[in-house]
Amino acid sequence: MAPTTAARFLASATRQVCRSTSSSGSSSLLGAASTRGASAAVIRSPQLDGASASAGSTIARRGNATAVEAPGTKQWSREDVQQVYDTPLMDLIFRAASVHRVNHPSDQVQLCTLLNIKTGGCGEDCSYCAQSSKYSDKVGLKAEKLTEVEPVLVEARKAKANGSTRFCMGAAWRDLSGRKRGFERILKMVEGVRSYIPAIDRALDMEVCTTLGMLSPEQAQQLKKAGLTAYNHNLDTSREYYPKVITTRKYDERLETLAAVREAGISVCSGGIIGLGEDDGDRVGLIWEMSQLPEAPESFPVNALVAIPGTPLEKNDRVTVTELLRTIATARIVLPTSIIRFAAGRISYSESEQAMCFMAGANAIFTGERMLTTPTSGWDEDISMLTRWGLKGMKSFESATVRMKEDEAALKATEERKAIAEAESAQAQAQI
Repeated sequence: MAPTTAARFLASATRQVCRSTSSSGSSSLLGAASTRGASAAVIRSPQLDGASASAGSTIARRGNATAVEAPGTKQWSREDVQQVYDTPLMDLIFRAASVHRVNHPSDQVQLCTLLNIKTGGCGEDCSYCAQSSKYSDKVGLKAEKLTEVEPVLVEARKAKANGSTRFCMGAAWRDLSGRKRGFERILKMVEGVRSYIPAIDRALDMEVCTTLGMLSPEQAQQLKKAGLTAYNHNLDTSREYYPKVITTRKYDERLETLAAVREAGISVCSGGIIGLGEDDGDRVGLIWEMSQLPEAPESFPVNALVAIPGTPLEKNDRVTVTELLRTIATARIVLPTSIIRFAAGRISYSESEQAMCFMAGANAIFTGERMLTTPTSGWDEDISMLTRWGLKGMKSFESATVRMKEDEAALKATEERKAIAEAESAQAQAQI
């Protein structure tokens, strides 16, 4: 479907939903106006039916328009999330788009670039992953050592020059045990992406994310001190289906890492992969699990499985557009303040299909030269696509959650410096 044809299709579908909801008197699907600067008044609505009412949904008003705003964390039951997921598709997308406009600028998409800083040799048995040492012979992927700092910073500069505002680094490790020197090098990478670069007379100052496997609370604190913005650690799928995908790491171990990241003041980036052989209930279970965290994740990546030859899932079918849209839209409604990142597998979907994903609530993508071991669309291609759809890149530190954590870190640092200065002053006075 050509972009112009898809645009007419979306507009027509939107008009149909508006007419149907207007005639039925239901407020649960009405969209928010995109009026700039309009304040939103949020009120509780006991009249909403289905999952919306039982979950304590809210209505947000902008000007003369009304939109459902999903409730905060811990208010959703799994049955509520299932009801949302099962909503007729066009109604679901319209509702998700309305929630999105209440909580995020409707014309902004975060551009992220991912770099593999340690390829292969991982001892885990994740059945989708080419980097597992258990499948290396069949996949043909050779393990490599951790990259040096400067080549990573070169890639970060390239990413920023091309419009990316978050730079992500991934290492194929189960955890950081016995990797003291490697971890110290990664801390320097994080500092480099966030700090002043004399050689080019300016600061990179990008958002920086890492995914390094399981973390201890102490390691999370060190990453925060180095300037880490976000840490990615996906739950992958529902708790029930998880053992069919991975046996070398427990579900609760993943949640423990998320807790360490959150308590260190780092933004949590956690989502999953669809197309692992799971069913709709497992996708619902993943989203519901995220809604039960003490804080909603700052970002929720939705990965469409790339079936890599040599891995146990090499023959899995491509995720359908309907499955993808339902997952993104449901995540947007249940996790209204989170960034929803359309991550791996995006390159296999047409521009019109991707546009539907943006309408359903996705507002971040990976772009650049490749993902960890799979291809992705290039910067020029993605920026041209977004421009055709009236979308633009999000600036660094523009996410409200990221800004809040950055402000908290700055305040803490100021208080620590003040305490040190006061202690030194008191000591000096005592010596007089």
